[in-house]
Amino acid sequence: MEKNVKYPRRYARLEAIEAIGREGVEKLRNGKVFIIGCGALGSLCAMYLAASGVGTIGLADFDTIDATNLQRQLFYTEDSVGTSKIEQLAERLLSLNSETTVRLHKEMITPAKAERIFPDYDFIIDGSDNPSTKLMTSRVCESLGVPYCIGGVESFSGQVMSWSPGHTGYKELFGEIAACSELLPCSIAGVAGPAAGVVASYQASEAIKFLTSAGTMLYDRLHTFDLLTAASDTLILG
Repeated sequence: MEKNVKYPRRYARLEAIEAIGREGVEKLRNGKVFIIGCGALGSLCAMYLAASGVGTIGLADFDTIDATNLQRQLFYTEDSVGTSKIEQLAERLLSLNSETTVRLHKEMITPAKAERIFPDYDFIIDGSDNPSTKLMTSRVCESLGVPYCIGGVESFSGQVMSWSPGHTGYKELFGEIAACSELLPCSIAGVAGPAAGVVASYQASEAIKFLTSAGTMLYDRLHTFDLLTAASDTLILG
């Protein structure tokens, strides 16, 4: 069945980007991205990817919507408090782009489950709110050779990095820190909504760049920013 029958010019602005073009739009349509976490990072990232025409988006989350989420997780409403995040987000994704296939994993992603799920995808986005999950993503992806992007946010600041085989990974940079980290998850610590939005935008951009071979990936680099001071920096790794 021909796609884009209802909205034939849906991706016109993407096609107009020289680095993407029509070929890139087709690559996005054939792409598969898995997102861990449907919170502030994962939900916005998923919406951008669905809007950009990514063909298959996998979601993993086992949490329900809390009133405190509404300050930064913009795709949930007051009426949805107490309901499943992953189910609400999936509904929003399909209402935005019915051509996208959404796969739901309403569960915690353990290393064993990750080893089973990750190979079915081209790129992994870690939008979790704790270092231990990010470390797990790094370890499993690197053992399987599956590229990923990991982001983190706290208060008004954030950081993001990507990996593919042959580059420096999260576990090399943060392994010991993440393994014994006492950092508070977003459910307890303070997070400014715009900061989460910046990280999620970077993660969505990394996935789009990877799938279309556009631009330069955040490999061997850790990008950081602080919205309170308008400061940003990119640390070269290795």
